[in-house]
Amino acid sequence: MRRVVVTGMGAITPIGLNVEEFWNSVKESRVGIGPITQFDVTDYKVKIAAEVKDFNGKDYMDPKSAKRMERFSQFAVAATKEAIEQAGLDMGKEDPYMVGTAIGSGTGSLQCIERNKTRLDTKGPSKVEPLMIPMMISNMAVGNVSIMFGLKGKSINIVTACATGTHNIGEAFRTIQYGDADVMIAGGSEACVTPIGISGFTSLTALNTTDDCSRASIPFDKDRAGFVLGEGAGVVVLEELEHAKARGAKILAELVGYGSTSDAFHITSPAEDGMGAAKAMMAAMKDGGIAPSEVSYINAHGTSTHHNDLFETRAIKVALGEVADKVPVSSTKSMVGHLLGAAGGVEFITCVKSIEEGYIHENVGLKNIDDDPEFTLNYVKDKGLNTNVDVCLSNSLGFGGHNATLAVRKYVE
Repeated sequence: MRRVVVTGMGAITPIGLNVEEFWNSVKESRVGIGPITQFDVTDYKVKIAAEVKDFNGKDYMDPKSAKRMERFSQFAVAATKEAIEQAGLDMGKEDPYMVGTAIGSGTGSLQCIERNKTRLDTKGPSKVEPLMIPMMISNMAVGNVSIMFGLKGKSINIVTACATGTHNIGEAFRTIQYGDADVMIAGGSEACVTPIGISGFTSLTALNTTDDCSRASIPFDKDRAGFVLGEGAGVVVLEELEHAKARGAKILAELVGYGSTSDAFHITSPAEDGMGAAKAMMAAMKDGGIAPSEVSYINAHGTSTHHNDLFETRAIKVALGEVADKVPVSSTKSMVGHLLGAAGGVEFITCVKSIEEGYIHENVGLKNIDDDPEFTLNYVKDKGLNTNVDVCLSNSLGFGGHNATLAVRKYVE
């Protein structure tokens, strides 16, 4: 198998509009959750979200292109621009058919649907926007990225709800391993803080209804009461090792393992015994030749819902066995909320930064670890850890029973 390395990263998040801003905020334990500003929430039970602030698509592309893209596509293009620039990837020197894209979105543009449903109801069918469909559909994040940067290789949009970003990175990894591409731009993008988005998740009783932003997204806490909807994008440049070395690219980390399973259990709840997620972790470790004792850190899916945090805890115990309680575990969602299809991309970036800088962030807001006797893992609490980080596992679990894990390690020649 060909080795695959990370050479570039880009992020649009509720706590930073690039990787440097995001990571500095992570080290400061900054929470990006606040009152919803994108629409009037007077009649809504849920009034908070993790919104991306001060983003303007025209800062990343020409005004005409920005106008023809919905927010989730703009996020994807912006994050890709940063990732490609960091990687120093010059498409004029590449075979464009060997540079592909795998960027997913869980929902596409709910804004576009809402806007055009209003037009349909108030003005009639002839007034629906001509570009409604190509602006709305979820594959347009990857489509726009491909077009904007001239990437002519494999272009895919894998949609697995909250596991979307992780699956796209994993399948991009496989693409390079098997020689179908030398470079893949991969990750996820999401922008669904909208009336129907908030209403739908609220009706599902998935969201926390508190107004206390510091205690809204608190994975593994006994008082957790649902997740906080967020938005953003996380995109990375994955590259075949020899290709990266030949062009003198700086290697940030090596992606060594990928595991993917299905619970085949319930449309929203993970399997109660955690076996689906556990098998994904075990597969990623086997793929990367990693023993449980080598794992330095687990970036948990950690949504702050009762079921997820309990069942993921069980999964980690099954996957890591006797060393499970020793490995630091934290959830980036404690700061940025749940970015749905973008979560896996941003959390993978967190793992790479943890390896680069030897820092593991805390579960921000975690005060009292759930007193259920099963909660015995090493949930990072009160402050981050400055420690050597060699191997990280990044977990994502999606509605429909989708499980995915990525194993990334410090690059060694």
